[in-house]
Formats: sequence, structure tokens, C-alpha cells
Amino acid sequence: MKKKLTLLNLALVALIVLAGWRARQSWLGAQEREQALLRASQKAPLLPPPLASLPAVEPVSAAGYLGVAEKMLFAPDRNPTVILEPVKPKPMPPLPVAYGVVNLGDGPMAILSEKSGSPNRAFRAGDTIGEFKLVAVNAEELVFEWEGQKVAKKMEELRERAASETSSGAEAAARAPSPPPPPVQAQAPVSERPLGPGESAGGVRVCQPGDSSPPGTVVDGFRKVVSVTPFGRVCRWEPAQ
Repeated sequence: MKKKLTLLNLALVALIVLAGWRARQSWLGAQEREQALLRASQKAPLLPPPLASLPAVEPVSAAGYLGVAEKMLFAPDRNPTVILEPVKPKPMPPLPVAYGVVNLGDGPMAILSEKSGSPNRAFRAGDTIGEFKLVAVNAEELVFEWEGQKVAKKMEELRERAASETSSGAEAAARAPSPPPPPVQAQAPVSERPLGPGESAGGVRVCQPGDSSPPGTVVDGFRKVVSVTPFGRVCRWEPAQ
């Protein structure tokens, strides 16, 4: 039994010695390769071939690019001259139509409509009608403000416009062929109670469209008053005394 253990120990020792020898051989081979690489890197590097001298570059001048500016592909006329078109100012819309000026004791008010045929009502200084702002009101002249510009117009000019638009509208209606009568439809019964005063405008209230109540009618503490002017009838509701 001891003889077998001795032989086994000797075999193990031999294997260890052999493994150590193989490891040393591998290490020595690695050292040789490393030294060979170091010796190869220490050799003189190869010089590149000499380069031919480049031709002299002429200095850049702006006149050399004149053809590019004159024949620009992205310009419709291929012309370096830039033509700036002036910005066209925004056209001012037509002024409101005036029917008169009233003063009920608390300052003058202008009876205006934004355009001919639209409902009219009373406006005070500072109110806005359409694109215009009413700046000043008096019996002779109205001053409006539009896009920061003040426009002063005589009452006669605004009244003449209203009269001319009314007459032209009447002539156009007379020349136009009369439309066929609409078919008769059943209508719901209309209440006999008057429509009453509309929105407030400086202590008085305007008449609502379609109000057929006679002058002097009292509704909700307001009396209907209709004034006849050279430019038509002006309807309003005043507080009943």
C-alpha cells in the first residue's frame, strides 16, 4: 500500500514539474515576441515621396463673381437690381351713415348706422361703430377715429350719402323685376302686447325692429316717442313722467 502511495506522489510531482516547464516556455516565447516587436519599432520609418509644388493661387476679387450676381438662377429676371414695391395702405371702409344729432340733456348723441339699410341707434363720443370710433359729436361735425387716424366729416356730407344711397337703392329696386309672390303659409298668431323698449342708449332706449305699437304707448315705465325728421322717422322710448 505504501509503495502505491509513493508512486502516486512521484507521478504528481512529475506532472507539476512538467506544467511548470511548459509555463516557463510560454513565458519565454512571449518575451521573445515582445523584444522582436520593440526592435522592429526602433527601425527608421520610411519617408513619404516628395510632393510636387502647388501652383500659385490668385487673390480673390469681388469683380470675378459679377457674373453670378447678374445671372442668378433663383431670380425671375436675373437682375441684381432689387426693386422694392411700396406697401399699399389699407383702404378705409365707408364711413357710417348719419341721420342727425339729438341732445336730451345729458350730452349730444349721433343717430348712426354702420351702413345704409342697417338699424340705427344713438351713439355717444367714445362709442365704437364698425371699424370706427366716434371721438367727438356736435351739430355741425362728427369726428371718427380709424387705424389711429382722425377723420372729420360735416353732417351734411354724411346726410347726403345717406340720401344718395337711399335714392340709388330705390332706383335699383324699381328697375329690378318684381319677384313672384311667396306661397301663403300659415303664421302663428302674434301677441297683441307691443315689443317694448330695446337696449339703453344714454337714458333712452331704442325701438326694436318690428315694433308696430303706436306713439305714446307706455311699456315697463317707458313711453314710445316717434319724431319726424327730413331724413326719416326716429323712434325711441323715453322714461314716462
